[in-house]
Amino acid sequence: MTPTTDLLTAAPPPAARKARRPARNRHPYRSALSTAGARTGLVLVGAVVLAGLLAPLVAGHGPTDQSGQSLAGLGAPGHPLGTDDLGRDLLSRVLYGIRTDLGIIAIAVPGGAALGCLFALAAAAHPVADTVVQRVFDLLLAFPGLILALAVAAILGPGRIPVVLVIALAEIPVFGRLLRSGVLVQREREYVTAARVGGSSAPRVLVRHILPNAADPLVVQIAVSLTVAVFIEGAMSFLGVGVRPPEPTLGAVLSQSMPYLAQAPHFAAGPLITVTALVLGLSLVAEALNREIRR
Repeated sequence: MTPTTDLLTAAPPPAARKARRPARNRHPYRSALSTAGARTGLVLVGAVVLAGLLAPLVAGHGPTDQSGQSLAGLGAPGHPLGTDDLGRDLLSRVLYGIRTDLGIIAIAVPGGAALGCLFALAAAAHPVADTVVQRVFDLLLAFPGLILALAVAAILGPGRIPVVLVIALAEIPVFGRLLRSGVLVQREREYVTAARVGGSSAPRVLVRHILPNAADPLVVQIAVSLTVAVFIEGAMSFLGVGVRPPEPTLGAVLSQSMPYLAQAPHFAAGPLITVTALVLGLSLVAEALNREIRR
């Protein structure tokens, strides 16, 4: 064997072998959440969620406890954010309001998403079911959110359940149409045809091949829907058809502050800043996820 042949057949050095290995692609969600905007959004959302979870430890008063200090300003003794018109501690009201809002959103958005996805899968399974589901979606979309909220509240009365129901009903057609369109697009792809030719059953093709590739837009939509749910809950509480008083919500505290904006502007500062931070954080996360998925 000649020296030239030895050079050609010899194994490359470890450094060369290491350099030739292809770099592993990072998961798109991890890449999206590692951007500066997504990290900022996660910090904002995490701070609001943590404040709500730690409300019993951070708040020095109960959310319904009254004192003799009505409309006390910022930094009042024992009341860092002041008090409302009934002498209740605004810090406690805001922190417990976060807990109430997060509890409602955590039930309503996943519930609406799950129902919408079930409708979408039923629509993709049979043409007749598709027609029925599309008409259901059209019916839900025909009602503006405010009209739907007022109609549900008129039937069930104010409370947590009507708020959860309104948010879930608003999200069902959103997630349903999104998943239905994704399934219709993916099932025409070549890899699905190859799986069918290979003998895979229809349920296996749907679960193993179609749904994983059609689910990415749903992740982005969850972040967007959480933002919409914050506004829906705030709007219903602001109009007085949301959670029953004296239980605090961010929208209810903001609504109660309206008559006193000129006299006590600090009244609205707490819930307004909290809602802004939560919505901005969720929007930054949704934008980062959407940008990464569309690459």
